[in-house]
Amino acid sequence: MNGLYANIAAKKKRIEAQKAAGKTPERMRKVGSKGAPTADAFKQAAKTAKKK
Repeated sequence: MNGLYANIAAKKKRIEAQKAAGKTPERMRKVGSKGAPTADAFKQAAKTAKKK
C-alpha cells in the first residue's frame, strides 16, 4: 500500500506524461475540496514518511 507522498508523486508523474503526450492532464484537487488530503493527513504521513 502506497502512502500519501507516493500517491502525490505518482499523480504528478502521470500529469507530466499526459502533458507530454498532448492530452488534457488530470488535475490535482484544490486545498479543502472534497477528497483532497487534509492538514492532519499530511501531519500523519510525515510521521511515517521515508527519508531519502
